[in-house]
Amino acid sequence: MVSTTRLAGLALALAALAALAGCSAPAPQDSGAGWTYVDDRGVEVRREEMPHRIIAQVSAAGALNDFGVPITATFGPLVRDDGSTEPEAGSVDPAKVTDVTGPGYGELNMERAASLRPDLLVSGKYAEFDGLWHLTVEQEDRVREFVPTAGVEQSGRSLPETIAAYKELARSLGSDVDSERIRADQDRFDAASERLRGIGARMRAEGRNILAIGGTKQEFFVVVPARNPDLDHYVRELGLPIQTPANPDTAGGGYFERLAWENAGAYTGDVLMWDTRQASLPPEQMKLNPVFAAQDSAAHDRFVEWDAVAPFSYASYAEIMTKLADQLERRLASA
Repeated sequence: MVSTTRLAGLALALAALAALAGCSAPAPQDSGAGWTYVDDRGVEVRREEMPHRIIAQVSAAGALNDFGVPITATFGPLVRDDGSTEPEAGSVDPAKVTDVTGPGYGELNMERAASLRPDLLVSGKYAEFDGLWHLTVEQEDRVREFVPTAGVEQSGRSLPETIAAYKELARSLGSDVDSERIRADQDRFDAASERLRGIGARMRAEGRNILAIGGTKQEFFVVVPARNPDLDHYVRELGLPIQTPANPDTAGGGYFERLAWENAGAYTGDVLMWDTRQASLPPEQMKLNPVFAAQDSAAHDRFVEWDAVAPFSYASYAEIMTKLADQLERRLASA
């Protein structure tokens, strides 16, 4: 599951990245009873009125936006150096939100955030780490002086369950999550899932596999599928043959196995799924390492993209999985 510092934290704690009863659900409420929500931490959030001015970590903002919830402000990686929107932010239009990201990882610009008079702050939550995603415990304590916070669990549950958690939060915030548009998004999600299921069956029948990888200048890493809701779903439910490394870095949450670059050939895959975050090296830079470049899949550019921190929504993953299916079909055809 799983922002430069999150890649240095979740990605050097991932990489550089429960059934529906575990999903958040709003408490029943009468008209005029205000808004009540119990988040995935068991925290009960209460407001006298439905929240309208919402601050959200960019991935959470993208998910809520896809489910029809307007976002006032975001924190976390929003715009890349070339001016394009960070994939982590999904469908969020940077021109339509206020960026309240602070100067360091886990920090907010408190004055700017407070000036917006927000009703609610939403972020993802990883069970292995204290605090909300992109928000340290100390920063959250300060935030709660002027706005309540809600956390959505993004580890230890499947991709559909995580999407369902954001859907139910959006429902509680007044969005019509059963609209024709959102049903169409789910249909596209289901269709992309079926394509990947077919590709997985073909790859297994042919004895081919996928290796999910990434790297920084300091080290190479192999991703553990089971620790990421999307990859876990691809493996367990859709049958994609993504390998699991033998020695996950359990101190960092077990999201990946870290290797020195001279050991970048310890695992091989017929297709290489690379972490697309800016803090992880792109394939052309990874191939500057001769050990890695010597792999047949690397030498023949059999790479597909892994959007490690995408928004958890049907719209987001319908696009991601359709792109992945297209890329896998092309790479397998050229193998």
